[in-house]
Amino acid sequence: MSVAEHNLTDRITYDDLYARWEQNNWSATAIDFSEDREGWKELSDLQRRSALWIYSMFFYGEDSVADNLSPYIDAAPTEEQKYFLATQQVDEVRHAVFFHRFFKEVIGAGETIEETLASTAEHHTWGYRQVFERLDQMAVELRRDRSLPKFAQAIALYHLIVEAALAQPGQHFIEDYFAKAGTTPGFTAGMENVSRDEQRHIGFGVKVLSELVRESDECKAAIDELMAEVMPWTSSVFIPPGWDREYTRCWGFEMEDIAEWAMKAVDMKWKAVGYPMQEMPAMVMPLDWSISHRERAERMIKLAHAGVIGEPGQTPDASAETQALFFDLVARTVDPGGANGKPFTVQWKFPDAAPWHVVVDNGSTRAESGEATTANVTLESSWMDFVEIGKGAIFPPRAMLQRRLRLHGRPRDLIRFRRLFPA
Repeated sequence: MSVAEHNLTDRITYDDLYARWEQNNWSATAIDFSEDREGWKELSDLQRRSALWIYSMFFYGEDSVADNLSPYIDAAPTEEQKYFLATQQVDEVRHAVFFHRFFKEVIGAGETIEETLASTAEHHTWGYRQVFERLDQMAVELRRDRSLPKFAQAIALYHLIVEAALAQPGQHFIEDYFAKAGTTPGFTAGMENVSRDEQRHIGFGVKVLSELVRESDECKAAIDELMAEVMPWTSSVFIPPGWDREYTRCWGFEMEDIAEWAMKAVDMKWKAVGYPMQEMPAMVMPLDWSISHRERAERMIKLAHAGVIGEPGQTPDASAETQALFFDLVARTVDPGGANGKPFTVQWKFPDAAPWHVVVDNGSTRAESGEATTANVTLESSWMDFVEIGKGAIFPPRAMLQRRLRLHGRPRDLIRFRRLFPA
């Protein structure tokens, strides 16, 4: 961590975070939605469907984190952290009540909280469901394991992924639209309060993680493990129904705008933590850090649209562009140390797609199309099975038993292969 970043996180105190909570308290039940009902009717049919899609995920998310915060309070190592997390649980309940009222009084999606929550289910994307199921599981784990590494994982998941990587970017753009349009003043005022609360929550998360990674390599390793598990899901959270780009364009922005904003924001947060994402193991974020946030965002969206990352069960595109982007990711997951300083080539052969190979040589790694002159290890499978293995939908040993994946190479090279691709 740089001196500036170190000073920044140290200047944030838990007393100050608590004081901000008292100063910025607001009432979800006092918001007047009377003008919003007319403003909602003025939106186009597509805008209403898009808003319902986005804010269904917000509403369910607020309810979920409210339900799951209690074990965080119990696991927090200091009283100051416990106190702040208690205020945060109140915030999340207030946010859920705010969204419930909006869904009930403006959209007309039900009467009780259970009914309005139930109305959101059809709008949850695959990536969204994965993240929030993991949040449910994290609460279970934290109840039985209150260690600092587990607490670090929990804070990383909630504050840096759910709030910083998902909630903030999603609300940033559509909130701007409503604020400029002025047609839903109650909703706009409420979202300004929600945003201010979440900024405070994220600041808390950054401070806690900065202390934990500074004090413990074990906490850092636990964060690595959690990030490697969850980050592959995040690229599939804001995929609109049927990949209909009009769901974002009707508000004046592209999917790439959300992804770029998210990458910049998360990059900044982890730098403030003192653990930049570039320093995390390659398996966490195997990205090209030399290109811009925009280019990285465009690549991830292309891969998700091609079906080679994200939700299992899709028929993946096998075009030259898609394979080039995908094998660039594959090459970046390699741990060059596993080659023991000796050149090593891995060949992939597919009956339904072009062959590719990855060369590890002198500490560097490159992916190339076509067949290599010689290969230490050769893998044979269908293109779809290979992609599904990469998504974790097919367990490699089972694929080998079923003859859906074949590995060829000398025993010593197969061992080196496992070291090169630890993921």
